[in-house]
Amino acid sequence: MTATGGQAAGEAGPAERLGFRPGMTVQELGWADDVDDDLRDAIEDITGEDLVDEDFGDLVDGVVLWWRDGDGDLVDALMDTQTLLTDGGVIWLFTPKVGRGGHVDPADIAESAPTAGLSTPSSVATPGDWAATRLVARRGGSSRK
Repeated sequence: MTATGGQAAGEAGPAERLGFRPGMTVQELGWADDVDDDLRDAIEDITGEDLVDEDFGDLVDGVVLWWRDGDGDLVDALMDTQTLLTDGGVIWLFTPKVGRGGHVDPADIAESAPTAGLSTPSSVATPGDWAATRLVARRGGSSRK
């Protein structure tokens, strides 16, 4: 069994530690062949729903954004990511860990998030090659209805 599948009784898996819950609709952006498929599967297992893509036209409870250095302007991506996010929804920004190709400097995230109207209340250790940063709308910081 992997760390993401078949957890010991009472032990939360990565998707649960990240806050994903049954019934959540989660949009995935930035998918490529290098993403963590075990984590993707764990999110789908815990939510009971398939991840939806950028063509999904309804509100979502959370977003998984796979982001690599060179993918473009992070501020623009974060602003676009918020368009279908429900109030109280969370963006999980996954970036390659230090030493991996496409690593994003945490200072870039810390600078981009507030510009996009988001705060970074936490980062979470995850297995594999990706680091996770939790992003939420700042109170009173979003003009989206």
